[in-house]
Amino acid sequence: MKKPLLFYTILLTIYSSCNKNDVNKNLESCYSNANTQSIVHNGTSRDYVLYIPDSYDGTSTVPLLLNFHGFGDSATNYMNNADMRTMAESETFILVYPQGSCSNGSSHWNPCPTGGDNKSTADDLGFVEAMINEISSQYDVDLERIYAAGYSNGGMMTYGLANYKSDLIAAIASVSGAMLDCKGPTSHPMPIVHLHGTSDFVIPYEGDNYYRAAQSTLEYWIDFNNTSTNPTISIDNSGGIKIEHYVYGQGDASVSVEHYKYIGGDHVWFSTKYKGQNAAELVWNFVSQYDINGLR
Repeated sequence: MKKPLLFYTILLTIYSSCNKNDVNKNLESCYSNANTQSIVHNGTSRDYVLYIPDSYDGTSTVPLLLNFHGFGDSATNYMNNADMRTMAESETFILVYPQGSCSNGSSHWNPCPTGGDNKSTADDLGFVEAMINEISSQYDVDLERIYAAGYSNGGMMTYGLANYKSDLIAAIASVSGAMLDCKGPTSHPMPIVHLHGTSDFVIPYEGDNYYRAAQSTLEYWIDFNNTSTNPTISIDNSGGIKIEHYVYGQGDASVSVEHYKYIGGDHVWFSTKYKGQNAAELVWNFVSQYDINGLR
């Protein structure tokens, strides 16, 4: 069942990665970004924040990582809260924070084709493809190493890309997100890493009438990728909460499905570290192992 937009609007007054003033601003103007790039898709101007690291010199192809904000957020605000710019500099990849479209005063992503669980009629799958084409026409992007990460509704978007734009996407990472019921014709083994807190009150870890449980999503990709069904499990308590790491390996094309389970973790882009790595590092260190053909 699709949650109405009113639910999310109410939710923004309860919880946001922004402060209260940012929430009010977002509700009034939908979003406000600085230093954006724009393209026109389906007759609508769409924005994204593009970060080209100083380490990029244009002499060789580099990976591209798209990081999608949550419901009601702006790309600029999300970039500050889920900051991967340091990783982009040290690892030399192009980093993009796309901006969701506006509906009823809130920005959002549509992970499914038109209809279904989508929040509007915006063609976000097409927007992402157009954005990739635009960026790769201007910079030397390794088209076999394009990755998608996202938080909450942005995590949903990464699963949408895994399902419907797998010809473009090599691996995905979802943080406090969920896979919606629409499933597409994924064309190659798809590496997946899913980070989720057991006390998530927005997208419950065990699922509810609207969202599937985290384990259900993992099992879908475990089956799709033909990975081992018996995970290797590691545990770290050093960051203040217990984090369990599950690795379902030995999949087709040597891909894996991995899960970081934050015991007592909330609906956040996680700052708590697992063995010294924050969410940005966990995401990059996972996806960067792969290209569109599997394990590099």
